Amino acid sequence: MDYFIQIVTDLLPGLNGLPQWLVIPSIMFLFGALIFTGIAIYSLIILWFERKIAAHMQDRLGPMEVGGWHGWLQTVADAVKLLLKEDIIPAVADRKLFKLAPYIVFLAAFAVFAALPFSDKIIGSELNIGIFYILSVSSVGVVGILMAGWGSNNKWALFGSMRSVAQFVSYEIPIGLSILVVVMSVGSLSMRDIVMAQDGGIFNWMIWQNAPFNFIAFLILFIAGTAETNRVPFDIPEAESELVAGFHVEYSGMRFSIFFLAEYANMLAVGIIASTLFLGGWQGITGASSAPGIGLIWMLLKGFLIVLVMIWFRWTLPRLRVDQLMYVCWKVLVPISFFNMVGAGIWIGLSS
Repeated sequence: MDYFIQIVTDLLPGLNGLPQWLVIPSIMFLFGALIFTGIAIYSLIILWFERKIAAHMQDRLGPMEVGGWHGWLQTVADAVKLLLKEDIIPAVADRKLFKLAPYIVFLAAFAVFAALPFSDKIIGSELNIGIFYILSVSSVGVVGILMAGWGSNNKWALFGSMRSVAQFVSYEIPIGLSILVVVMSVGSLSMRDIVMAQDGGIFNWMIWQNAPFNFIAFLILFIAGTAETNRVPFDIPEAESELVAGFHVEYSGMRFSIFFLAEYANMLAVGIIASTLFLGGWQGITGASSAPGIGLIWMLLKGFLIVLVMIWFRWTLPRLRVDQLMYVCWKVLVPISFFNMVGAGIWIGLSS
């Protein structure tokens, strides 16, 4: 964050004239605005990619008209349409909970990015317990989802929100156990320390260390992360064939779009977290580069690649039933992640 503060003060020398107690909050606000803008632009781009990937996998064209080349402005047109739509609140809904829910869901997704290391210099908040912060803040989104289901006063919305809470709480366990494997390997909870421990090129990335334990932990983290973002085959809370549209069935207009913005933000967060823990973070395939901006490009490329794999899942795998969803978590992922953590601990202890 110190590097970012230095850049901002160099570009905006007028900040130096402000009182000292106002400079840091102003820069933090600017950083948050940049993150929000980045999430919005990324969501528009990745939604277009999802439509085109789906179309080509199903031997069709997808959006082709709006904007010219391959309908690249279609998602922008859809965003404008949602902004202009009427915001309808059901008469029987709890208005306060109904209005507040989407913002809590998005803020939980947004707050995660504050501790993500986008590069060696661009880290919003360099915490020595960055992993704990990410796990705790991301859990707040469940509160917003439950508020949306309860506040809608709709049985389908309530069923969807209850499913989401059960799913999120369950899959937090294998995620936590998988992250512990990396923490034991590095000996630190700091995201920066974890990335720096992978310096030296692709074969020093955490995914290849302590074989096969770290590789198994990466697979479990990716599967459980896909479940926590409610993506196929784990999209039980939004199962259209069972619950109409899940916990956001009563939402329309801008509030409806905020839920989707949060979902795509969570997908990118999972991609960046997995890249940070196992794929070298901002390190390139030959190691870190001293050129400015290269680390950010590497981090975003790795995160986008993982997001594209999640999109690929949507058009490849069928949706699980509720009982199958819980079976995969409690009887497959949790035991494997537990024994994998124990095995990794023994391996690290014997190797040290």
